[in-house]
This record gives sequence, C-alpha cells and structure tokens, in this order.
Amino acid sequence: MAEPMNKKQKRADYRQAQKENVISELPRKRFYRQRAHANVFSDHNLEYPKTPNHMDWSTYFPAFATTTEPVIPSQTAETGMTGAGDVHPKKLSKEVEVVDIGCGFGGLLVALAPVLPDTLILGLEIRTSVAEYVQHRIAALRTQNPDTTLYRNIGCLRANTMKFLPNFFRKSQLTKAFICFPDPHFKQRKHKARIVSTTLNSEYAYALRPGGIVYTITDVEDLHLWMVRHLEAHPSFERISEEEQDADPCVEIMKTETEESKKVERNKGQKFIALFRRLEDPPW
Repeated sequence: MAEPMNKKQKRADYRQAQKENVISELPRKRFYRQRAHANVFSDHNLEYPKTPNHMDWSTYFPAFATTTEPVIPSQTAETGMTGAGDVHPKKLSKEVEVVDIGCGFGGLLVALAPVLPDTLILGLEIRTSVAEYVQHRIAALRTQNPDTTLYRNIGCLRANTMKFLPNFFRKSQLTKAFICFPDPHFKQRKHKARIVSTTLNSEYAYALRPGGIVYTITDVEDLHLWMVRHLEAHPSFERISEEEQDADPCVEIMKTETEESKKVERNKGQKFIALFRRLEDPPW
C-alpha cells in the first residue's frame, strides 16, 4: 500500500497540475504556502534580460504578441536568462505601462484589468510560490472568460525590483508604479531593504515618463512618513494634492482590492496613502 502524501507533496502535485493543465478553477492559496517576506539581498536564482530589448514578453501577454518567430535559447553568465543574446524576442503590439511592485497574490492586478483594459499591467513578485499562484490565477481567469479580452492585459513576473528594474523597462516606459503595503522592515539596520529609498527612487524616475505616478499605501505610519520624506526629497518627484488623489479611481481600488488592504480593513487598521508625480527633467 502506498504511503499517504504529506502536505509538501500535496502542494507540489496540486501546483504541477495547475501548471500542466489550464484549469478554470481559481487556485487555492493553501497550496502555495511561503514565508511572508524574502531577503531581497540574497541570490534567488532569478532570470532577467540583459536589456529591455532582450525581454520576451509574449509568454506573459500572448494576446498582444505580433510575431510568431521562435526565440532561440541562448544563455550567458551575465544575463542568466534564456532568450538573451543576438536573437530578437517576440514583440508586443504595445508595451507594459503599469507595474505593481511586490504584487502579492494579485488582487490589485485583477481589479485593475477591467478598469485599464487597453493597458498592459505587470505584477513583480520575488517569492516563488506567490508569483506562481498569481500566474495560475491569471491563467484560470482567462480560461473562465474565453470570448473576451478580459485579463489578457495582466501578467506576473518573478523578479527582484531592487536589483533588476532597469533590465526590464526602458527609460520613460511606465505611466504608473504601485507600491502597496511593502515590508516595513521595522529594525533600523533593515531600513536599507525598504523598497523606497534615495537610490531606488532614481530608478523609478528613470522608468517613469514625465507625468507618471508612484502610488504608495501602507498601514504603518512610520513607513508612510519614510516613503513621503524620501520621495519629496527627490528632485524628480512632487507630491500630488489630496483633492487630485481622491479623484483618481486607481486609489480606491488600491485601498480596497489588495489582500493586505482587506486584512487591514478586517483588523480596523489605518491606511496611509501618498501619490507622487514624475516631473519633467530639467534641460541638461
């Protein structure tokens, strides 16, 4: 008699079945267990393109692929990603314009998809199991809506934003960047791992076009003040007024649709929000 599978084996089998078969049933989180946070300074064996031009987005947004030329795999020590090298990857009819940095279980992506139907939206998530859950969630939603374009405009990529953002996005490519309930890293010696910092803000400024917006939300007031202070101090950003902030429909979605925002709501916690606009570069 075969021994019963343990929980780890059950999770692995379930996720493999989700991966091999495009199942219309939404994935269940209990089969994608992972620690709440990941060490952003560790080597996570990530794949990333040498430059944005080497990135093959057709895997994540197949409905927008404009060519069917096969990508010949080539892997180099410096890129660590198949599809890099001299062979051009498949092109899309439009570029990714909106990113959710640390997208978690994809609540914001799914909610934004019908609101921004003509915009490609990408979730960036460093945790392996969580990114896999979002990918399976998107695949299931697409299967449930076969006769529409719904959810074809969202994708999820496993990546470390703190290290490789410029590898994926060219200068002034993005219009919106969401930073929702990031790890607060309470200890002072851990503040260097916060997703908003002087150095990282320059990378966001590089990827965002003038007029683009950084959206931040957290339930930790100290982190909120930290993000506001660092973004206000950066010459490429200005804070958006509360009146304009309240009129932005994406703000209400950010406040209510992410898994963390729902948890804060259940616990009757506070939500601190700040938006920042990318300014025009001064004449050089």
